[in-house]
Amino acid sequence: MRPYLTLVLAIAAEVTGTTALKASDGFSALGPTAVVVVGYVGSFYLLGLTLEELPVGLVYATWAGVGIVATALVGVVLFEENLDAAGVAGMALVVAGVAVLSAFSDAYAPAH
Repeated sequence: MRPYLTLVLAIAAEVTGTTALKASDGFSALGPTAVVVVGYVGSFYLLGLTLEELPVGLVYATWAGVGIVATALVGVVLFEENLDAAGVAGMALVVAGVAVLSAFSDAYAPAH
């Protein structure tokens, strides 16, 4: 269970860093800029820990896919950005791709 927890935390750190990137106003606001750096450094550190036990393809696909969806939803909630039907369909395809990779691909089955 540990690698999945570190993966979730890596995703949360990346989404936090990306959200702060928007708030940093081109790195002119010191507080949000510091959150960007801490978020990204933390995310990559946690990804490194996750990769000690899980395959890189599965980890990266999950990190990127969930990060895309979560960041888009944060944009809608915090920054009042729009999400149209094409955006929802695209994100659904990303999630479906990660789910298929995780559930059905023998190439990315965790090593035992």
